Amino acid sequence: IKPPKKITIESKTLIIFFRESFMIANQTRFALRLANHVGAAAAFDGRNLVFSPLSLHVMLSLIVAGLKGPTCDQILPVLGSASHGELSSLASQIVSVVLSDASASGGPRIVFSNGVWVDRSVSLKPSFKQIASETYKAEVKSVDFQSNADQVAKEVNSWVKNLTSGLIKELLPSGSVDHNTRLIFGNALYFKGLWDKKFDATETTDSEFHLLDGSSVQVPFMTSEGKQLLSAHVGFKVLGLPYKEGVDGRQFSMYLFLPDAQDGLWSLLEKLKDLGSLDHYLPARKVAVGDFKIPRFKVSFGFEASKVLKALGLELLFSKNCDLSEMVDSPTGQNLYVPSVIHKSFIEVNEEGTEAAAATALMCGSSSPMYLRPLDFVADHPFLFLIREDMTGVVLFVGHVINPLLV
Repeated sequence: IKPPKKITIESKTLIIFFRESFMIANQTRFALRLANHVGAAAAFDGRNLVFSPLSLHVMLSLIVAGLKGPTCDQILPVLGSASHGELSSLASQIVSVVLSDASASGGPRIVFSNGVWVDRSVSLKPSFKQIASETYKAEVKSVDFQSNADQVAKEVNSWVKNLTSGLIKELLPSGSVDHNTRLIFGNALYFKGLWDKKFDATETTDSEFHLLDGSSVQVPFMTSEGKQLLSAHVGFKVLGLPYKEGVDGRQFSMYLFLPDAQDGLWSLLEKLKDLGSLDHYLPARKVAVGDFKIPRFKVSFGFEASKVLKALGLELLFSKNCDLSEMVDSPTGQNLYVPSVIHKSFIEVNEEGTEAAAATALMCGSSSPMYLRPLDFVADHPFLFLIREDMTGVVLFVGHVINPLLV
């Protein structure tokens, strides 16, 4: 007897759900490993950090569709996938569902776009161009790097500035594009969400924030007397701050991971770096809080990502042994490699909510336990934060704050 059509449809949906959940767990692991590597370098320079692992993951997933041989074999495990088809399937869902704008229905304002700038001497293979256009929604543009590289760089920067509402004004620094450039892959992400329950600005007061060197600074702290999404674990606490959601069911939240020790940020990053799922640590219910303070902060951060990506195992992509022959429809594909990956991000957190943006350019030449007494959450020393879509588990931004006065 043939089963009813409804059961067949539901079974198929469940298979897709579990497969994509596994892939999203791998994306989370990629995000936390990046946070560990990039965070260490930022801390050495005494800098706050914010970046979008999702921006980098989508960019690299698109590149995988044009790779062949050992280069492709090397990058797939780092991104947590068995094939470029799996990556494309995940990216398609993320771009069309997770990163679609929710502002019209009361949720966060979200803008995301991919772009590909191709030198006129280079012809993309039809199969790759189709994936870029249809799966990644990328706009493919023909340009002249060989005689007009500076103008193309200005065009890319203008594109990024427009998509990020002016938060990232110059993604490509002067001299980063020249006559040897043949391809630029770029994407831009903008997020603006209002807290589900705003903080009262009149209650914001200055207090001490303890730095890693043992000194302290006076910074403005936001506070609230209401119950909070909060969980406590061995060595750290996690606070969840949900944003207003639209009618489509997506729920975006910011999570603050606060180590118990004032200098415990790096051991916390080490503990989380190979974690696939964050669900065990994220708070599941609101609890009464005692002393509650989190600082306002604003962070702008940029870095050249190739060194970090090499440390994760992507060496061939950045060498002259890189094989992009599935991308370019000419012998040129055998001679292209990636000299640099530039990433910039910005975030501002205040009483109203969060505004954040990121852009990447790649160039080729547990349940919370019940508490008997209120928990304190006083973020007066360095902490980790991330922005996540909770229905899917996709992590959009990751960062740390070591001094809220630094921009």
